[in-house]
Amino acid sequence: MLEIKNLTKKYSGKTALENVSLSFPKGEIVGLFGENGAGKTTLMKSILGFIKYEGEITLDGEKITNKNISKISFATSEHSFFPDLNAKGHKEFYKSHFSSFSEKRFDALMEFFSLDKNKKIRSFSTGQKNQFEVILALSQGAEYILMDEPFAGNDIFNREDFYKVLSGILDENETVILSTHLIEEVSDFIGRAILIHGGNIIGDKNTLELDDEGSNLVEYIKATYNYHEDRVSKAIDILSGREE
Repeated sequence: MLEIKNLTKKYSGKTALENVSLSFPKGEIVGLFGENGAGKTTLMKSILGFIKYEGEITLDGEKITNKNISKISFATSEHSFFPDLNAKGHKEFYKSHFSSFSEKRFDALMEFFSLDKNKKIRSFSTGQKNQFEVILALSQGAEYILMDEPFAGNDIFNREDFYKVLSGILDENETVILSTHLIEEVSDFIGRAILIHGGNIIGDKNTLELDDEGSNLVEYIKATYNYHEDRVSKAIDILSGREE
Protein backbone atom coordinates (compact mmCIF):
# COMPACT_ATOMS: atom_id res chain seq x y z
CA MET A 1 0.00 0.00 0.00
CA LEU A 2 1.27 3.44 -0.97
CA GLU A 3 -0.08 6.00 1.48
CA ILE A 4 0.06 9.79 1.44
CA LYS A 5 -0.97 11.71 4.53
CA ASN A 6 -1.38 15.48 4.81
CA LEU A 7 1.02 16.20 1.95
CA THR A 8 1.72 19.91 1.50
CA LYS A 9 4.23 21.48 -0.86
CA LYS A 10 4.97 25.16 -1.38
CA TYR A 11 7.20 26.89 -3.93
CA SER A 12 8.37 30.35 -2.87
CA GLY A 13 5.35 30.71 -0.64
CA LYS A 14 2.88 29.51 -3.28
CA THR A 15 1.01 26.31 -2.41
CA ALA A 16 1.31 23.55 -5.02
CA LEU A 17 -0.29 20.83 -2.88
CA GLU A 18 -2.38 21.39 0.21
CA ASN A 19 -3.03 18.73 2.85
CA VAL A 20 -3.40 15.90 0.33
CA SER A 21 -4.20 12.44 1.67
CA LEU A 22 -4.51 9.42 -0.63
CA SER A 23 -3.92 5.68 -0.55
CA PHE A 24 -3.13 3.36 -3.45
CA PRO A 25 -3.69 -0.37 -2.91
CA LYS A 26 -1.85 -2.78 -5.15
CA GLY A 27 -3.45 -3.78 -8.42
CA GLU A 28 -5.04 -0.46 -9.38
CA ILE A 29 -4.87 1.52 -12.61
CA VAL A 30 -5.36 5.12 -11.55
CA GLY A 31 -5.86 8.19 -13.71
CA LEU A 32 -4.59 11.48 -12.28
CA PHE A 33 -6.37 14.43 -13.87
CA GLY A 34 -6.13 18.20 -13.58
CA GLU A 35 -5.27 21.33 -15.50
CA ASN A 36 -1.68 22.44 -16.02
CA GLY A 37 -0.25 23.52 -12.66
CA ALA A 38 -2.85 21.59 -10.66
CA GLY A 39 -0.18 19.66 -8.74
CA LYS A 40 -0.03 16.31 -10.56
CA THR A 41 3.71 16.33 -11.26
CA THR A 42 4.46 17.73 -7.81
CA LEU A 43 2.54 14.82 -6.29
CA MET A 44 4.56 12.27 -8.24
CA LYS A 45 7.90 13.94 -7.51
CA SER A 46 7.01 14.02 -3.81
CA ILE A 47 6.33 10.28 -3.84
CA LEU A 48 9.70 9.68 -5.47
CA GLY A 49 11.50 11.97 -3.00
CA PHE A 50 12.70 14.30 -5.75
CA ILE A 51 11.50 17.32 -3.77
CA LYS A 52 11.08 18.18 -0.11
CA TYR A 53 7.56 18.38 1.32
CA GLU A 54 5.52 18.49 4.49
CA GLY A 55 3.50 15.45 5.49
CA GLU A 56 4.13 11.71 5.26
CA ILE A 57 4.47 9.24 2.40
CA THR A 58 4.94 5.54 3.15
CA LEU A 59 5.19 2.32 1.17
CA ASP A 60 3.89 -0.74 3.00
CA GLY A 61 4.11 1.24 6.23
CA GLU A 62 7.72 2.34 5.76
CA LYS A 63 9.22 5.63 4.63
CA ILE A 64 10.50 5.60 1.07
CA THR A 65 14.30 5.38 1.11
CA ASN A 66 17.08 3.82 -0.96
CA LYS A 67 16.09 0.48 0.56
CA ASN A 68 12.63 0.33 -1.03
CA ILE A 69 12.64 2.97 -3.80
CA SER A 70 13.14 0.21 -6.40
CA LYS A 71 9.49 -0.74 -5.79
CA ILE A 72 8.56 2.49 -7.58
CA SER A 73 9.39 3.37 -11.19
CA PHE A 74 8.79 6.60 -13.09
CA ALA A 75 8.17 7.40 -16.74
CA THR A 76 8.19 11.03 -17.78
CA SER A 77 8.71 12.98 -20.98
CA GLU A 78 11.58 14.75 -19.18
CA HIS A 79 13.58 11.50 -19.68
CA SER A 80 15.96 9.80 -17.28
CA PHE A 81 18.07 7.51 -19.45
CA PHE A 82 21.65 7.65 -20.75
CA PRO A 83 21.45 9.31 -24.19
CA ASP A 84 24.73 7.87 -25.52
CA LEU A 85 23.87 4.32 -24.47
CA ASN A 86 21.80 2.05 -26.70
CA ALA A 87 18.74 0.11 -25.57
CA LYS A 88 20.71 -3.11 -25.14
CA GLY A 89 23.11 -1.30 -22.81
CA HIS A 90 20.20 0.05 -20.77
CA LYS A 91 18.82 -3.46 -20.41
CA GLU A 92 22.11 -4.73 -19.01
CA PHE A 93 22.33 -1.75 -16.65
CA TYR A 94 18.81 -2.31 -15.31
CA LYS A 95 19.39 -6.07 -14.96
CA SER A 96 22.43 -5.37 -12.79
CA HIS A 97 20.61 -2.86 -10.57
CA PHE A 98 17.07 -4.28 -10.25
CA SER A 99 16.74 -7.91 -9.24
CA SER A 100 13.12 -8.01 -10.42
CA PHE A 101 13.87 -6.60 -13.88
CA SER A 102 11.82 -8.40 -16.55
CA GLU A 103 13.94 -9.06 -19.61
CA LYS A 104 10.98 -10.80 -21.27
CA ARG A 105 8.75 -7.73 -20.87
CA PHE A 106 11.53 -5.41 -22.02
CA ASP A 107 12.15 -7.39 -25.22
CA ALA A 108 8.43 -7.74 -25.98
CA LEU A 109 7.76 -4.02 -25.57
CA MET A 110 10.80 -3.08 -27.66
CA GLU A 111 9.37 -5.27 -30.42
CA PHE A 112 5.87 -3.82 -29.94
CA PHE A 113 7.14 -0.27 -30.43
CA SER A 114 9.55 -1.38 -33.21
CA LEU A 115 12.54 0.19 -31.47
CA ASP A 116 16.10 -0.67 -32.48
CA LYS A 117 18.07 -2.13 -29.54
CA ASN A 118 21.39 -1.16 -31.09
CA LYS A 119 20.70 2.54 -31.72
CA LYS A 120 21.84 5.16 -29.23
CA ILE A 121 18.83 6.60 -27.44
CA ARG A 122 20.01 10.06 -28.48
CA SER A 123 19.11 9.17 -32.09
CA PHE A 124 15.50 8.26 -31.20
CA SER A 125 12.68 10.67 -32.06
CA THR A 126 10.87 12.40 -29.20
CA GLY A 127 8.03 9.90 -29.41
CA GLN A 128 10.45 6.96 -29.41
CA LYS A 129 12.30 8.36 -26.40
CA ASN A 130 9.02 8.55 -24.52
CA GLN A 131 8.18 4.99 -25.54
CA PHE A 132 11.56 3.81 -24.30
CA GLU A 133 11.05 5.61 -20.99
CA VAL A 134 7.78 3.72 -20.53
CA ILE A 135 9.46 0.42 -21.41
CA LEU A 136 12.11 0.92 -18.74
CA ALA A 137 9.50 1.86 -16.12
CA LEU A 138 7.38 -1.20 -16.90
CA SER A 139 10.34 -3.59 -17.03
CA GLN A 140 12.04 -2.48 -13.81
CA GLY A 141 9.97 -4.85 -11.70
CA ALA A 142 8.38 -2.09 -9.62
CA GLU A 143 5.11 -2.50 -7.76
CA TYR A 144 4.09 1.11 -8.38
CA ILE A 145 4.58 2.55 -11.86
CA LEU A 146 4.20 6.33 -12.09
CA MET A 147 3.66 7.85 -15.54
CA ASP A 148 3.60 11.60 -16.08
CA GLU A 149 2.30 12.49 -19.57
CA PRO A 150 4.34 9.62 -21.02
CA PHE A 151 2.90 9.59 -24.54
CA ALA A 152 3.84 13.03 -25.86
CA GLY A 153 4.86 12.76 -29.49
CA ASN A 154 3.06 9.45 -30.07
CA ASP A 155 0.27 8.97 -32.56
CA ILE A 156 -3.19 7.89 -31.45
CA PHE A 157 -2.81 4.34 -32.80
CA ASN A 158 0.36 3.72 -30.79
CA ARG A 159 -1.32 5.08 -27.66
CA GLU A 160 -4.54 3.12 -28.00
CA ASP A 161 -2.75 -0.14 -28.79
CA PHE A 162 -0.39 0.40 -25.87
CA TYR A 163 -3.27 0.79 -23.39
CA LYS A 164 -4.56 -2.59 -24.54
CA VAL A 165 -1.14 -4.20 -24.19
CA LEU A 166 -0.63 -2.66 -20.76
CA SER A 167 -3.98 -3.97 -19.53
CA GLY A 168 -2.92 -7.44 -20.62
CA ILE A 169 0.56 -7.56 -19.08
CA LEU A 170 0.06 -6.04 -15.62
CA ASP A 171 -0.15 -8.51 -12.77
CA GLU A 172 -2.26 -8.24 -9.62
CA ASN A 173 0.54 -6.64 -7.58
CA GLU A 174 1.30 -3.85 -10.03
CA THR A 175 -0.30 -0.42 -9.73
CA VAL A 176 -0.14 2.24 -12.44
CA ILE A 177 -0.66 5.91 -11.60
CA LEU A 178 -1.06 7.77 -14.88
CA SER A 179 -1.13 11.55 -15.19
CA THR A 180 -2.59 12.61 -18.52
CA HIS A 181 -4.80 15.11 -20.33
CA LEU A 182 -6.03 12.41 -22.73
CA ILE A 183 -9.20 11.74 -20.75
CA GLU A 184 -11.33 10.06 -23.41
CA GLU A 185 -8.49 7.79 -24.52
CA VAL A 186 -7.92 6.31 -21.06
CA SER A 187 -11.57 6.23 -19.92
CA ASP A 188 -11.91 2.49 -20.66
CA PHE A 189 -8.45 1.70 -19.34
CA ILE A 190 -8.37 3.14 -15.81
CA GLY A 191 -10.29 1.84 -12.81
CA ARG A 192 -10.08 4.92 -10.64
CA ALA A 193 -10.01 8.66 -11.33
CA ILE A 194 -8.42 11.22 -9.02
CA LEU A 195 -9.04 14.90 -9.79
CA ILE A 196 -6.70 17.67 -8.62
CA HIS A 197 -7.44 21.38 -8.76
CA GLY A 198 -5.32 24.13 -7.24
CA GLY A 199 -3.30 21.64 -5.21
CA ASN A 200 -6.40 20.00 -3.68
CA ILE A 201 -8.08 16.66 -4.32
CA ILE A 202 -11.58 17.53 -5.56
CA GLY A 203 -12.62 14.09 -6.79
CA ASP A 204 -11.79 10.43 -6.25
CA LYS A 205 -14.06 7.96 -8.00
CA ASN A 206 -14.06 4.31 -9.03
CA THR A 207 -15.07 4.06 -12.68
CA LEU A 208 -17.39 1.13 -11.92
CA GLU A 209 -19.35 3.51 -9.70
CA LEU A 210 -19.72 5.86 -12.65
CA ASP A 211 -21.10 2.99 -14.74
CA ASP A 212 -23.62 2.16 -12.03
CA GLU A 213 -24.66 5.82 -11.92
CA GLY A 214 -25.15 5.90 -15.68
CA SER A 215 -22.30 8.37 -16.08
CA ASN A 216 -18.83 8.30 -17.60
CA LEU A 217 -15.39 9.72 -16.90
CA VAL A 218 -15.72 12.78 -19.13
CA GLU A 219 -19.10 13.72 -17.65
CA TYR A 220 -17.79 13.23 -14.12
CA ILE A 221 -14.76 15.43 -14.71
CA LYS A 222 -16.81 18.18 -16.37
CA ALA A 223 -19.34 18.17 -13.53
CA THR A 224 -16.67 18.18 -10.83
CA TYR A 225 -14.79 21.04 -12.46
CA ASN A 226 -18.06 22.89 -13.07
CA TYR A 227 -17.32 23.08 -16.78
CA HIS A 228 -19.63 25.39 -18.72
CA GLU A 229 -20.57 24.00 -22.12
CA ASP A 230 -21.34 27.47 -23.51
CA ARG A 231 -17.89 28.97 -22.79
CA VAL A 232 -16.71 28.38 -26.37
CA SER A 233 -19.74 30.00 -28.04
CA LYS A 234 -19.50 32.98 -25.67
CA ALA A 235 -15.82 33.47 -26.51
CA ILE A 236 -16.56 33.30 -30.24
CA ASP A 237 -19.38 35.84 -29.88
CA ILE A 238 -17.09 38.25 -28.03
CA LEU A 239 -14.16 37.84 -30.41
CA SER A 240 -16.34 38.13 -33.49
CA GLY A 241 -18.03 41.26 -32.21
CA ARG A 242 -21.48 39.68 -31.96
CA GLU A 243 -21.59 40.48 -28.25
CA GLU A 244 -20.94 43.97 -26.95
